[in-house]
Amino acid sequence: MRFAIAVCVAAVSLVFGQQQQPPPNQPPGAAANPPPGAAGQTPGAAGQTQPGPTGPSQNIVPSGVEAPGQGGPLSFTLSSALTQAQSLNQQYVSALTAAGVAREARIQAKAALFPTLNAFNQYIYTQGNGTPSGVFVANDGVHIYNEQATVHAELFSITRRADYRGALAAEAAARARQEIAVRGLIATVVQSYYGLLTSQRHLTNAARSVDEARRFLDITQKQEAGGEAAHADVVKAQLQLQQRERDYRDAETNVEKARIALGVILLPDITQRYQIEDDLKPDIPLPSLEEVRAKAMANNPDIRAAQAGLQQAGFGVQSARGAYYPSLVLDYFYGIDANVFGIHGPGDRQNLGSVVQGTVNFPVWNWGATRSKVRQAELQQRQAQFDLTFAQRQLQVNIQSFYVEAQAARAQLGSLRSSLDLSTESLRLTVLRYQAGEATALEVADAQTTLAQARNAYDDGLARYRVALAELETLTGRP
Repeated sequence: MRFAIAVCVAAVSLVFGQQQQPPPNQPPGAAANPPPGAAGQTPGAAGQTQPGPTGPSQNIVPSGVEAPGQGGPLSFTLSSALTQAQSLNQQYVSALTAAGVAREARIQAKAALFPTLNAFNQYIYTQGNGTPSGVFVANDGVHIYNEQATVHAELFSITRRADYRGALAAEAAARARQEIAVRGLIATVVQSYYGLLTSQRHLTNAARSVDEARRFLDITQKQEAGGEAAHADVVKAQLQLQQRERDYRDAETNVEKARIALGVILLPDITQRYQIEDDLKPDIPLPSLEEVRAKAMANNPDIRAAQAGLQQAGFGVQSARGAYYPSLVLDYFYGIDANVFGIHGPGDRQNLGSVVQGTVNFPVWNWGATRSKVRQAELQQRQAQFDLTFAQRQLQVNIQSFYVEAQAARAQLGSLRSSLDLSTESLRLTVLRYQAGEATALEVADAQTTLAQARNAYDDGLARYRVALAELETLTGRP
């Protein structure tokens, strides 16, 4: 007697110890089930099946975490995925290059404001004609040697200074456009990231639906064997199971397609295995509209790019108008300019010396080219002002529309969760009523379909809110 009781207790412990618990990112009341036709298999993070636990003692690595020391696939969070995507995105790399080019242009414009030092080395041979200067009167000898250090400086130039300040504004605009490229990349990565997460959750939901359909088929077969149900109920259960299996295969395909879409953005080799962390949570807070508006106005790259563009256009007008004013240039030469290459010439004459040359250039007439450049710069300035006004208006529109979308997505989460709980309870009660002979197989099938739709709708709602929140954060800062 004691031996029989011990055997029963051991069997019950073994059965309950092998039951799978629902993962933390899935709604309670429904445990994860193996896919059809593959007992002991669980869907992988990227749509591939992985061996399931064979016993209570097996170590289980949570989804999205690389198994230490096992050479597992790459693991990405949303933040690390955004960082990884920047190294492969063509638009971001182009914006980064443009910012570097603008920085070098600013350095060059600043260098033009300072004096330059050059080494001047020259030898001139003039055809002789019996005179000291040779054939050409302008030359002062048949042999001329020039070895000089030259300092050149523009002491007064409105155009040079305006060009430098314009280069500063151009660099600021390029850096803002670099951030705009980052924000655009963020939107793409977020869409693909949560598209893959949603597909993975749909695959898990499809596996649960297959298991529920299989259990209902087993119930109908037992009811038919006991004479309590018609064969039509078994046929209906079989049809339901086949439909759920097809849904599972479709979900597998969708996961693989979503995995490829995100892999193209993150990895140079799309066949490389990787996992992503599931961070779909309903408790992420939504900031107030006033807070969003204040941060967006202070930190929006579109506004900063437009403002820098307007400043650059303003300095362009100053640079064009600078051609109306005179410029002062100073040149200083020190070295040798003699017929003999040496510090001393014939008669111990001193060859080493210096000369200073000052030049003032007055613009007089250039057929209206300066006036045309000024008008051209003024047109560019008006366009930059319009671009700034448009960017400010567009930002207001985006704040309102993105915030309304985030509010709507967050408001629906409670209703979707309630529908999921009600659908779960409805299926449980309908199955009990069917076993008691108070419900039909059609009602059970309808309850199963409703629950499958409720599960997917809740996961879609979580992803919709997270994407809406990420789009809102692109206006105020990186998510």
